[in-house]
Amino acid sequence: MVRNVEAWGALMAGETFEIDRATDVSMTELLDRLDAAADRLARVARRVRDHDAWDETWTDTLDDPPREKPFGTAIAHVITHSMHHRAQVIAMLRRLGVEGVPEGDVFSWEKRTNDHPPR
Repeated sequence: MVRNVEAWGALMAGETFEIDRATDVSMTELLDRLDAAADRLARVARRVRDHDAWDETWTDTLDDPPREKPFGTAIAHVITHSMHHRAQVIAMLRRLGVEGVPEGDVFSWEKRTNDHPPR
């Protein structure tokens, strides 16, 4: 999930992106990478919103061959695809008996974000 948010955000921002295939990454490093990727994606989404550029396209250079994709569709994809994986993790944690697993919905995220300033 972290790699996907990194890749989509970087590509939509017009930055080059190399896939990091490291498997021995700490939770702290993953959280730091996710924070940075989420910030980049948010900047892209705000720029698209501010310029009403939802239907404008960008080039996905990781596709073979590279393809044009609309910003609005790509932003919606990242959000819904990430939620799908978060829901899978939430379900697994609950089945394992982990207590205090968050609901995972946008309202819970917003409340948690407003109650806990960024690290």
